[in-house]
Amino acid sequence: MGKLEGRVAIVTGAASGIGLATSRRFAAEGATVVMVDLHADEVRRAAEDVTRGDPIGADITKRADLVALRDHVASSYGRADVLFANAGIATFGPFAEVTEDAFDRTVTTNLKGTFFTVQTLLPVLRSGASVILTASVSATKTVPAFSVYSATKAAIGSLARSLTVDLKERRIRVNAVSPGNIETQIGRNGGLSDKENDAYFEKTASTTPLGRNGQGQDIAAAVLFLASDDSAFIAGTELIVDGGFAQG
Repeated sequence: MGKLEGRVAIVTGAASGIGLATSRRFAAEGATVVMVDLHADEVRRAAEDVTRGDPIGADITKRADLVALRDHVASSYGRADVLFANAGIATFGPFAEVTEDAFDRTVTTNLKGTFFTVQTLLPVLRSGASVILTASVSATKTVPAFSVYSATKAAIGSLARSLTVDLKERRIRVNAVSPGNIETQIGRNGGLSDKENDAYFEKTASTTPLGRNGQGQDIAAAVLFLASDDSAFIAGTELIVDGGFAQG
């Protein structure tokens, strides 16, 4: 029997990268996975490869989309046992060149979107559910041109701690996973050229104590731990999964 057998899990940002890898891992462990992504066509294609995958196109920055997602989960499954609030974006650039629009988009998606994802879905989360938020080691490991992204991820770590106390009456466990350098499309989506993105990952692999960058499945394994009963007495913490990068 899988570690999530018979459970319902919601994963945002599920069309690619960490979200897709985690959706696959959850499904392999017996969960029905509600796969949520801004890109409806992409998440539908991704769900074809996920057993019991239920693809939903939704924008986490829009209240109406989150309400529709909540209502879908309520009517289709009655409750959710796991929420992996993973959707996020990155905006990279020198501090002096960050535009107000880039700032607003990053903060709105990464912080506001995550906050209201949890708040809106709270009514369908069962008592004792597990909520996992995606933070980042960039919250404490300073990297040039990451100022806005890093600030939002520091806020996510704080949010996990705060919600642990706010939701204690329902015994909902809230934790954060903090990835290091994971080879996904976020850099290219954040404005880096292919050459810049490849050069960045080449450098970080050489400066990571374990000698490589992470892959989506590395984070999926950690998220599975936080979602399952293996972490039943863990709440309000950040699990760093970075190959030792933050110590370099």
